[in-house]
Amino acid sequence: MDLSRRRFLQATVLTAAAAGLTAACGGGGAGGTRNGKNLTLWYWGGGLSDKVVKDAEAHFTEVTLKSAQIGGDFKQKLLTTLTGGQSVPDITGIKGEDMASFLPNANRFLDLNDLGFKDVAPQYLEWKTKLARSEDGRQIGFPIDIGPTAMFYRADFFEQAGLPSEPEEVAAQIKTWDDWLAAGRELHKAVPSASLINSASAVFDIAVGQGTQRFIDTGNHFVGDQDHIRTAWDLAVRPYELGLDAKINDNSWNAAIAKGTLATELGAAWHALDISSAAPDSKGKWRVAPMPGGPSNLGGSFLALPRQCRNPEQAFKVVSWLLSPANDARGFADAAIFPAAPAAYAMPQMTAGDPYFGGQKTIDVFGPAAKAIPAAYEAPADAALMARYKTELTNVETKGKKPDDAWKDAVAQAKQIAQRQGVR
Repeated sequence: MDLSRRRFLQATVLTAAAAGLTAACGGGGAGGTRNGKNLTLWYWGGGLSDKVVKDAEAHFTEVTLKSAQIGGDFKQKLLTTLTGGQSVPDITGIKGEDMASFLPNANRFLDLNDLGFKDVAPQYLEWKTKLARSEDGRQIGFPIDIGPTAMFYRADFFEQAGLPSEPEEVAAQIKTWDDWLAAGRELHKAVPSASLINSASAVFDIAVGQGTQRFIDTGNHFVGDQDHIRTAWDLAVRPYELGLDAKINDNSWNAAIAKGTLATELGAAWHALDISSAAPDSKGKWRVAPMPGGPSNLGGSFLALPRQCRNPEQAFKVVSWLLSPANDARGFADAAIFPAAPAAYAMPQMTAGDPYFGGQKTIDVFGPAAKAIPAAYEAPADAALMARYKTELTNVETKGKKPDDAWKDAVAQAKQIAQRQGVR
């Protein structure tokens, strides 16, 4: 299950039909008039707070802001529209995992530095803003959110296993991945029906993100066969080898979490909404502790202005307002969208205790993690390469493929993809 792309709140979003896409854009094509009075905004369900977006439509009286939630493959629909040059939105979301693939064609978007981003950039986490910056310094994305990770856990299961159950105590005992695996063995003895992790892919994704290097280095060399990736791979298969891997896919996750199949869940801050939505009867049983092995990031997106934007100055004002620290905090309270602006972390919407997590102030875990996430270069091919390793990990879980054989195949396939994209 790919948790960095999975939001249950998206399930209720109306999928935009082809006719609806055209109507929503208001004719923002390449020939659009500058300083136009109409602005269009594209985003996906859960990508922004709907309440904040509606407030923006009322707040900006100088222009008419029309927003559209775009269903389906957002990236592909955006690419198709940008290529065609017609009905291009004035403001668009770009998902975090897709940003690297847009950077080589940064000229499709306006440089936000020219519109004032450099003045507000210090309000946002540098490692996040850097992910939307091209090699020549063009800033094409304004951070919407981030996905600092933590360990969600069932406090009642920990108690049954004789393990510490309060977040501070759990944090003190489970600091490393070895600590996590040791706790998993105790949990499984006490609660045989409860597994430690939903899938090997979830561990791999987070473990890679805990480092400062991924699959391709800054010199455009493939490094997906080196020790830092192999270490993440070996860690990902350990729960499987120990019988602690639930081997859950997207279709079965809801039922599994509701039944109490998982003792821990590794995921981003936004994953809290997934858990509470899938298992409302478990209210008060879950808690949050720091991620074993250190912080990592899953998900988090951007807003960008295509070069066809009809009123760049006004559009930038809209984006700046939508993503101000105050509205970021509202977005967290509304839809668990974790802010990229640290100033938001001290605001009441984020410091309040969460009833689902027993009244715990989860910002005490996610806030420090957000500030300590290691910076790592993400190449345009990064997401495609990550997918090959995840596929092979699934083959280990579902087909019984030997981990060493799966590793060799993952590396070979990833290297082929990288080479086709000009990686040395």
